[in-house]
Amino acid sequence: MTTPPNPRQIAVALEYDGAGAPRVTAKGRGELAERIIETGREHGVAVEQNPILAQALSAVELDDQIPEELYRATAQVIGFVLSLRGELRPRRDGERS
Repeated sequence: MTTPPNPRQIAVALEYDGAGAPRVTAKGRGELAERIIETGREHGVAVEQNPILAQALSAVELDDQIPEELYRATAQVIGFVLSLRGELRPRRDGERS
């Protein structure tokens, strides 16, 4: 027996190419959110659960860059993803962020 999708669940997909700010490339609630997450996992995309950030990002229009007030929280997620991939080298003492 499968669990029905949570209609309150939100998923937001971001794309970041290293230039400018990340862009919202997909977003949805309930069943659509489940499909976004499933599709991401099928393609090897890291999934981070952060309902508060997802709620804030869901207000951003598709293909728009995220607003400046969400940079810090989004940077933490991107840092997490890069560290999972082994693409983020640890900072050494004395290095600036």
